[in-house]
Amino acid sequence: MAEVLIFVLVPLAYLALLLLYLPLVPVIALLRGIALVSELLWRYCRLLDGVLRRRTPEFVTVPPFRAADELAHRNYFFGPATRDLRQLRTLGRRLYVRTVTDAYRQVTARQFTAPTVHRAFSVPYGLTLYLGLGLGAGAAAPLLGALLGAQALGVALLTAGARLIALTLRAVDRAGMLLRGLPRGMLCPSCFERVPYPAYDCPRPTCRRRHADIRPGTFGLFRRRCACGERIPTLLMLMSRDARLAGHCVHEHCGRPMNPDAGHMPELILPLIGGRAAGKTQLMAAMVKSLESAAENGGPAIRLADPESSANQRVLNEVLEIQGHTRPTQKTLPRAHSFVRGTGRAERLVHVFDTAGERFVSREETDALRYIREARTFVFVLDPMAVDAFWTRLDAAGPKVDRTLASTVDPEDVFSRSVQTVRTMGTRLDKARLAVAISKRDLLAGQPTLLPARPDDSDSARTWLCEALGLRNLVETMDLEFGEVRYFCTAAVADGAGRVDPSVAAFTEWCLRE
Repeated sequence: MAEVLIFVLVPLAYLALLLLYLPLVPVIALLRGIALVSELLWRYCRLLDGVLRRRTPEFVTVPPFRAADELAHRNYFFGPATRDLRQLRTLGRRLYVRTVTDAYRQVTARQFTAPTVHRAFSVPYGLTLYLGLGLGAGAAAPLLGALLGAQALGVALLTAGARLIALTLRAVDRAGMLLRGLPRGMLCPSCFERVPYPAYDCPRPTCRRRHADIRPGTFGLFRRRCACGERIPTLLMLMSRDARLAGHCVHEHCGRPMNPDAGHMPELILPLIGGRAAGKTQLMAAMVKSLESAAENGGPAIRLADPESSANQRVLNEVLEIQGHTRPTQKTLPRAHSFVRGTGRAERLVHVFDTAGERFVSREETDALRYIREARTFVFVLDPMAVDAFWTRLDAAGPKVDRTLASTVDPEDVFSRSVQTVRTMGTRLDKARLAVAISKRDLLAGQPTLLPARPDDSDSARTWLCEALGLRNLVETMDLEFGEVRYFCTAAVADGAGRVDPSVAAFTEWCLRE
């Protein structure tokens, strides 16, 4: 009887219990599969939080972009977003394998290796859990892949959008440069090369980093964040008038500061050509002082564009007011004497170049003056005292004229060499204008025969140069080379009240006319 009980009734009872258990298998397997999927999703959300927000070491598999090495923090969609996606892919794969493996190991240990109940009951339950884990692992894989794919698609779309915004902003900035007449960039006042976009120092006083190209792109769309944390506008149009950054030339041989107004407005380049001691420096100072006086009387506003120009103008103003004479310009390459004239849309950044007269005698020296090829208006300072015919017409009975104040270089020689150099630089002189400033009119006030009949009339001054000084060949060459030529008799002096001679005002207005 015992054998019947053990070998017949017990197996039949076990089979009956298994039959009763079979309808529960799909439910248990489904619940275990859902539990595994839920666990994987919960762990993946924690992984997202760790990779995207917390960024602690355990969530780092790809070396980060170091702002200290790149001078600035990258825009998220120019590298970091792709890096995070790669980390999520790697860590997500590890998370999936580890979670599924741990679940199988847990079932094996509890239901097969060391069950708490008889194996007759734990093994069927364990097999059911195996089935559920298989279903859950199979369902979770495409689901997690879909989440990663959706994130990858979002990153791709946002990255494309960020790049499109960057290109659009650059195009808008480029269009603004074209409208300002700066198709090749801004002029460096020190090396005379065109700078497509200056380099800018971080505005934080304690930071010494210099950013070579701040335009929208890898390191920011509207603002660039320096490695020190300071934010820098990425476009000239985003710099407020009172917070414009002073850029630096990007050419390797230069790197010197540029005007803070460079790029914000059209530029006008005005080279002064003339021999040594012809009066170029004094005329330049008188031009600026005349504009300052006009601004005080309701004319267009004017301000010096950089500290160096301001310091030089203060010294030159003192020379004008005492009716003294400036020292000869040094032979070293000049820095532009820059000022901003006008307000609003009428603002213009004017660069006046006062170059030593010696540089206009030697072709090798003149070649260094690259700013000449950018000019559309030229000023030729002609010292009548440098012409031999002037001294033959001098009235011995009249007031004495100090011959030591005369230029030592023949005007025809200076002009011919300068024009030859300008032409070889590719400048279309037939499209350019020339203002001929007959200088030192104040020294000839007591000698009426040494001045044109009507000093303020261009035709009268031209006739006087041809007939009185015998410079007909020079005058005809000027008329032939340039599209438009005007002649002015100028006196670069100021009276006791600081008012510049009226002849300078008319000359200056014509030179700055566009």
